[in-house]
Amino acid sequence: MPAARAEVTQPPEPVRTEEPSRFPLGAARAQLHENYIVAQTDSGLVIVDQHAAHERLVFEAMRKALHSKRLSSQVLLIPEIVDLPEEDCDRLMVFAEELGELGLAVERFGPGAIAVRETPAMLGEVDAQGLIRQLADEIAEWDTASGLAAKLEYVAATMACHGSVRSGRRLRPEEMNALLRQMEATPGSGQCNHGRPTYIELKLSDIERLFGRS
Repeated sequence: MPAARAEVTQPPEPVRTEEPSRFPLGAARAQLHENYIVAQTDSGLVIVDQHAAHERLVFEAMRKALHSKRLSSQVLLIPEIVDLPEEDCDRLMVFAEELGELGLAVERFGPGAIAVRETPAMLGEVDAQGLIRQLADEIAEWDTASGLAAKLEYVAATMACHGSVRSGRRLRPEEMNALLRQMEATPGSGQCNHGRPTYIELKLSDIERLFGRS
């Protein structure tokens, strides 16, 4: 009878974990309520709002690209048709060229609709309906005589919100750590586009004081 042959299998590669002491924002340890990243630092812990943090990172990337060149866009296979009041369509089309600089290509589609043909490439998949409606509301509040050019960064911030990691999305450990490393490398990442903090830090001494251990 043929001799039985034992298959030798290699143990799986261990999951690579980052050392907290190596980075200011530490190493990701958990995700809570599918929105808050908890990271261990050398002297405590950091809690990150993943949506607010990524929104800021996307905005800074858009702003940097905008200052150097026209933002690249991705062509939609099927244009997104957004129904709007005629006056909102009029206001948006006044600024079609400026929106194009941000990678958002729009054109009129009848008296009460806008066709979105291209969206900013760096945003990935975008809710074009929600983005156009929000931009229409914001432009309606501005003085159109001043033009949109002076407000392109404000528009970029609005777009960044629609292109960032949403609350409720479960992230893998490597994705959480990648977000932390990007935050450390991005000036101003401690504050979101609306002025709120993107993370809070608790020193170990603060935590011990809460438990009456100090």
